Amino acid sequence: MRAVLFDRFGGPFRTEVVDDPAPPADAVVLQVGASGICRSDWHGWQGHDPDITTFPHVPGHEFAGTVVAVGAEVRAWRGGERVTSPFVCGCGTCAPCSRGDHQVCDHQTQPGFTHWGSFAEYVVVRHADVNLVALPDAMTMITAAGLGCRFATAFRAVADQGRVHDGEWVAVHGCGGVGLSAVMIAAALGARVIAIDLDERTLARAQALGAAVVLNGAAVDVPAAIREVTEGGADCSLDTLGAAVTASASIASLRKNGRHVQVGLLAGRDHRPALPMELVIARELELVGSHGMAAHAYPRMLAMIADGRLAPDQLIARTVPLDAAAAELEALEERSAGGMVVIDLSA
Repeated sequence: MRAVLFDRFGGPFRTEVVDDPAPPADAVVLQVGASGICRSDWHGWQGHDPDITTFPHVPGHEFAGTVVAVGAEVRAWRGGERVTSPFVCGCGTCAPCSRGDHQVCDHQTQPGFTHWGSFAEYVVVRHADVNLVALPDAMTMITAAGLGCRFATAFRAVADQGRVHDGEWVAVHGCGGVGLSAVMIAAALGARVIAIDLDERTLARAQALGAAVVLNGAAVDVPAAIREVTEGGADCSLDTLGAAVTASASIASLRKNGRHVQVGLLAGRDHRPALPMELVIARELELVGSHGMAAHAYPRMLAMIADGRLAPDQLIARTVPLDAAAAELEALEERSAGGMVVIDLSA
């Protein structure tokens, strides 16, 4: 198969032909139809994820494809099915999985991190009976590829971890793929959404996706502006970028008893940020993390897509062939992609 590989953290990429994978007993092999290019892939390439331990390595953790090989222990899949998968694949048997929390599985696997990912013509999905999700007939591979990390992560962060409901003020700090997804989802749930970013074109896109208010973080004191427009602060605020400044601003922008959801990965110098914990105490704020979404939780999200309340295809900025994936991933160091960029492996 053709695959995009790197041999050291931060090192150059190469595209070459390597051996096709075979499925372990609990796994399937998918022929990849499409694969998203996500900032988490960039973090992995930079060495920010401890699960990447051997080289060469193939990134890619957002994907959709067709089942082409099935392990001996797999019962629910036979081959030929169009599917996707969460980026966190649970084992199905540990204590968190037994509670339904596959996204924090004790033995989780993650294509593109614990093993080779989907910047390739084929990818392995472990514990397939637990982790595969059948695609609706009307959903394209391109659209489905954006669900597994950014959209599904945003959905659980907003709907479950953030417990957003009709009429609430919700602030979204950072409008990349996860942030724009969160804007759309929160608006679909009836919230009044404030989108914060540094790029005016991105803010315009957030407004088109349902944001009631947009703020340029370079031009205003973000927490003060949010407290003013909401007359006291946001009910729920999400840091979808992952930086000390956005995490702190998210917490500071909350009204009393508000809820902060940390979605973006804090890395590098921001790995252990100083946060305004005095506000957490004084305002009795709630701080929670959000790490993907289990396969069994997909039906609610898919139902909202099917009835038109959510339109994840609107978040796709462009598609590229496999040969262009490395350049797109490298560019994330300097800029936002302005929406989701998806590798079309049919191209």
